[in-house]
Amino acid sequence: MSDRFVVVPVGQGNEQCSESEGAEGYSIEPQDAVPVLEYSREPNRYGDGMPKESSPFINNTDNDKGNLYDGKNMALFEEEMDSNPMVSSLLNKLANYTNLTQGVKEHEEADDDEGSAKTKKPVKSPALGTLIGVYLPCLQNILGVILFLRLTWIVGTAGIMESLAIVVMTCSCTMLTAISMSAIATNGVVPAGGSYYMISRSLGPEFGGAVGLCFYLGTTFAGSMYILGTIEILLTYIVPSAAIFKAEKKEDEAEALLNNMRVYGTCCLTLMSLVVFVGVKYVNKLALVFLACVILSILAIYAGVIKTAFEPPDFPICLLGNRTLQNHNFDQCLKTMEVDNVTVTTKLWSLFCDSPDLNATCNEYFTLNNVTVIQGIPGLTSGVIRDNIWGDYGPNGMLVENKHQASEPAADTSQDIYMPYVANDITTFFTLLVGIYFPSVTGIMAGSNRSGDLRDAQKSIPIGTIMAIATTTFIYISSVILFGACIEGVVLRDKFGDSVKGNLVIGILAWPSPWVIVIGSFFSCCGAGLQSLTGAPRLLQAIARDGIVPFLQVFGHGKANGEPTWALLLTGGICEIGILIASLDAVAPILSMFFLMCYLFVNLACALQTLLRTPNWRPRFKFYHWALSFLGASLCLSLMFISSWYYALVAMLIAGCIYKYIEYRGAEKEWGDGINGLSLNAARYALIRLEEAPPHTKNWRPQMLLLLNLDSDHTVKHPRLLSFCTQLKAGKGLTIVGSVLEGTYMTKEAEVKKAEQNIKSSMTTERTKGFCHVVASSNLRDGFSHLIQTAGLGGMKHNTVLMAWPGTWKQSNDPVSWKNFIETVRETTAAHQALLVAKNVDSFPTNTDRLGQGTIDVWWVVHDGGLLMLLPFLLRQHKVWRKCKMRIFTVANMDDNSIQMKKDLQMFLYHLRLDAEVEVVEMHDSDISAFTYEKTLVMEQRSQMLKQMQLSRTEREREAQLIHDRNTASHAALNDKADAGPDRVHMTWTKDKFLTERNRNRAEANMGVRDIFNMKPNQSNVRRMHTAVKLNEVVVNKSQGAHLVLLNMPGPPKNRGGDENYMEFLEVLLEGLNRVLLVRGGGREVITIYS
Repeated sequence: MSDRFVVVPVGQGNEQCSESEGAEGYSIEPQDAVPVLEYSREPNRYGDGMPKESSPFINNTDNDKGNLYDGKNMALFEEEMDSNPMVSSLLNKLANYTNLTQGVKEHEEADDDEGSAKTKKPVKSPALGTLIGVYLPCLQNILGVILFLRLTWIVGTAGIMESLAIVVMTCSCTMLTAISMSAIATNGVVPAGGSYYMISRSLGPEFGGAVGLCFYLGTTFAGSMYILGTIEILLTYIVPSAAIFKAEKKEDEAEALLNNMRVYGTCCLTLMSLVVFVGVKYVNKLALVFLACVILSILAIYAGVIKTAFEPPDFPICLLGNRTLQNHNFDQCLKTMEVDNVTVTTKLWSLFCDSPDLNATCNEYFTLNNVTVIQGIPGLTSGVIRDNIWGDYGPNGMLVENKHQASEPAADTSQDIYMPYVANDITTFFTLLVGIYFPSVTGIMAGSNRSGDLRDAQKSIPIGTIMAIATTTFIYISSVILFGACIEGVVLRDKFGDSVKGNLVIGILAWPSPWVIVIGSFFSCCGAGLQSLTGAPRLLQAIARDGIVPFLQVFGHGKANGEPTWALLLTGGICEIGILIASLDAVAPILSMFFLMCYLFVNLACALQTLLRTPNWRPRFKFYHWALSFLGASLCLSLMFISSWYYALVAMLIAGCIYKYIEYRGAEKEWGDGINGLSLNAARYALIRLEEAPPHTKNWRPQMLLLLNLDSDHTVKHPRLLSFCTQLKAGKGLTIVGSVLEGTYMTKEAEVKKAEQNIKSSMTTERTKGFCHVVASSNLRDGFSHLIQTAGLGGMKHNTVLMAWPGTWKQSNDPVSWKNFIETVRETTAAHQALLVAKNVDSFPTNTDRLGQGTIDVWWVVHDGGLLMLLPFLLRQHKVWRKCKMRIFTVANMDDNSIQMKKDLQMFLYHLRLDAEVEVVEMHDSDISAFTYEKTLVMEQRSQMLKQMQLSRTEREREAQLIHDRNTASHAALNDKADAGPDRVHMTWTKDKFLTERNRNRAEANMGVRDIFNMKPNQSNVRRMHTAVKLNEVVVNKSQGAHLVLLNMPGPPKNRGGDENYMEFLEVLLEGLNRVLLVRGGGREVITIYS
């Protein structure tokens, strides 16, 4: 009885009742007590009190057997309870379900090991809400390095309109992806693992592994990008003097910056990896600090924008003509100046002239144009927004110019690259900017990645993620418009702030000081880099522990507390690749590809589940539609190729290789994914469309039903038959491997499943792709008949039966084996199916063999639809038979023109597009030899003797039965007692009758033996034997050395009395040949000369 019910005795008065607890949990009462069943309010206890991730599943009852029911109140369901829990148990498990984040359990065990004296702290249930758990992490991940370091440059280069187009495209992509992700995340409990879990469980292990690794690579390269952003801020805006490599000339500045990024980036990566290795908890504790930096920086930007409306900051920009100058090495934007009434040259003069003298030789453009000072930040009310509406793209080295300033062009521009002008460091175009900008909208998965920490993930993930995307979209759109409305165009296009004395462009806009943005963005990039180095190894560890990518197994291990040490090492190595690239603008499109591919498959997963209408697809988030998901997927794919078509192809190639690898290694995972549902729907649709009528001759190919014989231990007797089938099919068309076990399914169920497993194992070994079907039947003949009739589904049915020749039919005393074979031949003929019979199949080549120069010989005696010609062509498509040549032999009679036959056959093969040697063999009429006559006589005598032996065996059984009956009758007479008669119906025999009957049977047996030796052979059998002997002589003479001989298979006799003779004829026909394939057509043309 369950613990929730207690038996309470009802006695008389206040009499105490003795109780003793039974082994089954209920009380044994005195006889005068009346037991009453009361419901206990104490909560039920199950298991060890530790919730496990698998506990919500119904069939997880291993720990609960024995305490689910103990009484007889559920006796009717006892058998079901052995495998299924009671409803109360199920509901209790669901109510107590808690999902711990990855590594929590290991951390707890490690803590216990460190301080065994300490009491174990109870595991806190997830308690994060929407704001802390989803909204703020998403906000922190989305807003980052691109906003601070590149957004102003993108606005200046692309213009406000095209920048808005970039923002709208990318934010629409992430919003649509968030809608799809919300639908998936609210369709059931989301364990820790985030996007990888959602994709793999929705699209299957192949897609899950491919996209999971792409997401991992994206997160890893994001770490590289954040570290490069950190170093760029450090060396460009905080301590430029810390640079190790310094450029002596202006043209060397770019290379020096990249080398500095590599050195400092590697050091920063090493330091961050050590921090992550030593303690992740410190990274998590600093997350709030990093988030505060981001929010304060954005508030400072908005404050600065508002301030420009009435008090613009003073950041003068020096222009020479219309060209922007790098304001590093001069203080005043003047060529000359008056000092004590003396005209002297300035530092700017010395940058363009060969000496500080007034008569020095100067750069031609410097001589022709004057210097002008403009304000870098004119302010909101200045109207500069009109100048920044459209973009200004250009090649690498193009000077940043103000189109509205007057300028006198110089004739010689070859020295411009050595002058202190602000110029493009890369070639700019719209699609490049899309790739560079896209990482600034990634990070939408931060909420789903923390799903294990959320109080109500199904509610928090959609609301928090969509609100974060809406907030950041507003920030980006407003920033694009406000930057274009406040900042001069030449300053916007100045990527590194050279025109404003090396300040961060977005920093000069901020209030109260540029250092608010510089320090805030520095810590923001540091924090984002640390979080990438923390999250990426855990994602790789989750993929490795799923076991779907075998070569990643080692990365599933880590420290004793669960920290992914090996995964962190690999992440650091990949991250170093991004750092060696050293350019933020080159790394950003790489991670854009991987993130876009991840988002693409999230959208596909949602669309697929919605369209398939799988019963388990019941998201609580209702504001989704398959059209939105398809639009999101299309937008992701478009953005991939817009950003960088070659990176897109590489990312898709990587994902495709991982997909095929997982598929090749055979991921033994069944997650109820949508791809299986899609395959099922596609198969159903195709089967309905596929007509029941046979295919056109041009499309005909052998769809195999392979009939296997099994040993006593249910293993495949002839595995080479599977190899031959693989070589014949080359993975194309339908293959059904069938076998039969004698008995009923009720008694043979376990053996049937074991046989299926053995056959599938053999199919895997022999690389046979197809389906396995083992049936239990009362006898083998009926079983094979059922397979021939019912195998396949709809229009996808077999048209060819392949089986092995019963090689031991002569040695077997039981005629059932060869009778089953002949009946199978008759069945296939009646079903209008082709039949292939392989003789000496164990000598056929394996899939690893490579046959050298040799021939496949076709003996075309009877035209049966062209199957004999088609089979060698199909075999030669496989590498085992590829080097073999095809020879076709046909038989000419006395009245045939063999020369004309050969020409006609060659022309026929030419029209069939088949390459083969042709030979016409003449078989002259000859007298029947004594050998043939004798062989026929021996065959018939053997058949007759077997029949006599069968009869005498029957007589012996009858004689034994008679003796048994007589003894039973005498025993009954002695006891004068009527016993029940034997089961068999028999006669009462006297001694005289018995002796008379036995003598008569012996006389008949002797007469039968005399008849055997005096009999003459049947003339029809003699003629058939003559044909078999003569044809065998010709075939052996011509084809004994061939790798394979294909031969027309004669049909079985209509009279079943001649079945054994038919087997003998075939045996004579195939005598002396090693590998033979008997072919019997299905009664239709299978090859055509037409295209």
